[in-house]
Amino acid sequence: MSLRVAIQMDPIAPINIDADSTFRIAEEAQARGHSLFYYTPDRLSWRDGRVIARGADLTVRRERGDHFSLGEMRDQDLSEMDVVWLRQDPPFDMGYITSTHILDLLPDSTLVVNDPSWVRNWPEKLLVLQFPELIPSTTIAWDLEVLREFKARHGDIIVKPLYGNGGAGVFRLRRDDGNLDSLHELFRGMNNEPLIAQQFLPDVSAGDKRVILVDGDPVGAINRVPAEGQTRSNMHVGGRPEKIDLTDRDREICAAIGPLLREKGQIFVGIDVIGPYLTEINLTSPTGLQEMERFNGDNVTARIWEAIESRKAG
Repeated sequence: MSLRVAIQMDPIAPINIDADSTFRIAEEAQARGHSLFYYTPDRLSWRDGRVIARGADLTVRRERGDHFSLGEMRDQDLSEMDVVWLRQDPPFDMGYITSTHILDLLPDSTLVVNDPSWVRNWPEKLLVLQFPELIPSTTIAWDLEVLREFKARHGDIIVKPLYGNGGAGVFRLRRDDGNLDSLHELFRGMNNEPLIAQQFLPDVSAGDKRVILVDGDPVGAINRVPAEGQTRSNMHVGGRPEKIDLTDRDREICAAIGPLLREKGQIFVGIDVIGPYLTEINLTSPTGLQEMERFNGDNVTARIWEAIESRKAG
């Protein structure tokens, strides 16, 4: 089966081909005989009943500094594509949300991965609220008094922007830290979004595990260990990836959330687990594929494409 595949992503030129999951997805698609069309989110439009992207045919190769070639720029009716990948990075802002609304207008014959309706309805830090038995003590609030009460109850907490990504704006406030009011003032001066506060989990010193699910089933994990003196484990802020196996608790978490992800068309998902707790469910642009494949010697990306091909064949 040869599929016509469009990839909506950030600019391809500066990506790190040894770490970027979208590059790996494109590379595996090409190896399976699928054709690729590339465009950036700002080139997506709706015109007189058609969803159009201005972009170019794409060829990728694993050569640093020469990792892609593009054909002539052209307008492409995305309804003519078999698969559209929604792969631009957050921020999860109104531009991102608008792109999901436009992609929603494609016919059922075009499979959008992940399903844009549920990507839009399930920001990473909000979907976990449907599983309160799996997550650490958490509060989402605008109200400073609510956040103060949460800190007084737990002492040691993490505060972060609700729609942040990549570890940006994540603060640990220990019991004797008096900066909550200042942080609240800072964030409220930047936007009108609530903050999320969670009890600090000491297990993060041993790592923040990224578990990859394909069509609702876990296929592997990597551990991301914070740099010394850091709370954040995100790899682009110094976190170190390590090989790790799935535990019984990881599988229990995946069994709880997997059926819902499968039902709502979330084919490629990355969840974050610290100790026994689920902390995030990442639908927008999950990462970690290349690190996991290197550690485990398993072609996880092929399993993603097998799930997509199965849906298209069905």
